[in-house]
Amino acid sequence: MSHTAIHEDHSAEVKKEVVRVTIILSVLTIIELALGFFMMGIDAPGTRLLIKGIIVILMLSKAFYIVAYFMHLKHEVRNLIMTICVPLCLFFWFITAFLYDGNSFRNLRNTYDPHYKEQSTIKVEKKELKHEEKKEEAPVDTQRRTD
Repeated sequence: MSHTAIHEDHSAEVKKEVVRVTIILSVLTIIELALGFFMMGIDAPGTRLLIKGIIVILMLSKAFYIVAYFMHLKHEVRNLIMTICVPLCLFFWFITAFLYDGNSFRNLRNTYDPHYKEQSTIKVEKKELKHEEKKEEAPVDTQRRTD
């Protein structure tokens, strides 16, 4: 086999692989769109959540194909893959933590009732004493006794 024949075989394999991945990505995208349009007519929250979960799984599989084939990580060394996957996992963790924290803040804000504040945060004004409540002072004896 000559060098040209090997190069043509490799080129044909690469083209077949790119076409196969493109078809897979197209099919996954069409399924996601169909599920999204189907979900618009559904009112049951559990079913909508299930469809959203399926769409997220399909999106993650598309992300895998894009990273593996078009960013050429499928054929790379393990250390290079880890330099991309570990920060990606941290990114997903940050997004999850921020969404959880934001949801917690939203729930606290919606359940806050200003009429039931803690008593320690309310400033109490000093009341002025009325004249009757004041202590009566004893009269000072100004006369001196002389015996």
